[in-house]
Amino acid sequence: MSAAPVRQRDTTTHDPARAEHERPRYSIGEVSERCGLTRDTLRWYERIGLMDYVGRDHSGQRRFSDRDLDWLAFIGKLRTTGMSVADMVRYAELVRAGEHTYPQRLEMFRRTRAEVLTQIADLQSSLAALDYKIALYEGNR
Repeated sequence: MSAAPVRQRDTTTHDPARAEHERPRYSIGEVSERCGLTRDTLRWYERIGLMDYVGRDHSGQRRFSDRDLDWLAFIGKLRTTGMSVADMVRYAELVRAGEHTYPQRLEMFRRTRAEVLTQIADLQSSLAALDYKIALYEGNR
């Protein structure tokens, strides 16, 4: 799997709130603590193209923005669904490609949603089996 090309963010926005949201400010250690991901995982995410351009300070150290934290939180949600890393990278590529990829992104999310609904049904069935056994051992059956 090749890494996506690193692109600079467009910081020529006239929206001060957006500019502030995208301002690099957090070290990799701070992001690691906030997100619960190791530094190695964060570097790997960047290397494989799961993270867009990560800013650097004057000494070359990574600096993450609130936008990056939001992205990492979303990627965490996708991981929870069981989405493969390859599919997450594909999604990131589609996002970077622009709005014309909305149909492909929508299809990815519809497919993932169907898979999550199946997982929920399986978990509900397992929960019912556990509840039955708990009631049995508590002498309620």
